[in-house]
Amino acid sequence: MNKHSKETLSKLRQGLAPRTNIYRLIHGAADGWKGLYADRLGKYLLIQSSQPLNEKQKEATELLQHKLKLKGVYFKRLNRQLQKATNKDSTPKLIAGVKASQSFAATELSVNYHLSFNQGYSTGLFLDMRDNRRRLLTNLVEPGFSIFDRSSGIPLVLNTFSYTCSLSLCAAKTGAITTSIDLSKKYLDWGRENFSLNNISPKDHDFIYGDTFDWIKRLKKKGKLYDLVILDPPTFSRSKISGPFQTKQHYELLVKEASHLVQKNGIILACCNTSSLSLSSFKSNVKKGIHNGRRKIIQSAHASQPIDFPATSEEPAYLKAYWLRLN
Repeated sequence: MNKHSKETLSKLRQGLAPRTNIYRLIHGAADGWKGLYADRLGKYLLIQSSQPLNEKQKEATELLQHKLKLKGVYFKRLNRQLQKATNKDSTPKLIAGVKASQSFAATELSVNYHLSFNQGYSTGLFLDMRDNRRRLLTNLVEPGFSIFDRSSGIPLVLNTFSYTCSLSLCAAKTGAITTSIDLSKKYLDWGRENFSLNNISPKDHDFIYGDTFDWIKRLKKKGKLYDLVILDPPTFSRSKISGPFQTKQHYELLVKEASHLVQKNGIILACCNTSSLSLSSFKSNVKKGIHNGRRKIIQSAHASQPIDFPATSEEPAYLKAYWLRLN
């Protein structure tokens, strides 16, 4: 990490980054705390570990709470076998301070999100995707690689496996019309609430409950084309329609089917957080999918984790985000 990045990270973690109070404070071994992770979520602190906190960790937690003037601290016992974890087991527990309301607002890059400690494993926002949300907000992947061509009219975005629709929201903030697909009605409703929280009418956007593979086929039959198609599936999921999905086995097929919905000079954003799938294998799967979809890549850029999720040899980067413009 260079000097500028270190300064930026320090500013972020001191709570001095403008219009952002959602970020990671401690990222395991990279920050000298193996197995411990701490996130600031607005006025609250979320500590995650597979083991109960020891005295040194408790002292560090108290220091963070005092330094950032946070209302409360929650602890979540990490379970690497998410498929076996119950909602009760995955829900964070209050260990200090004032209990949060059922839903509370926090801000990232001037965008507001509803978060919650009462909905199981995730709080409603994946913090490690912040840089990709920033890219959507600024319409820029990297110098020389813009996302939308404003001269071509209002951009159309398809966000699959959309969860609480944060990527859709960021695209909508810049004027795009979005379609979000998810297998959970609850999360789609949460997405609508996020839109309303930012004074964007959900009625101007589509929220589709259903299976991504099924809807990709339906949209293809309708002749739908999009300026951006976002693929950010979970490592594993199961649908009554298309059956089980695993990133290692099915990502190539997902990209192939999704490529048919990308208009000429449009973009696919392919994301994956499966740590056991290497970057080279992931890129290979994505490229094969595009090739099998009879499309060509004319521009690409790979992005990894944000600076508050530093990678080390002990904990290599797990997040992979691949932006690809197709002919």
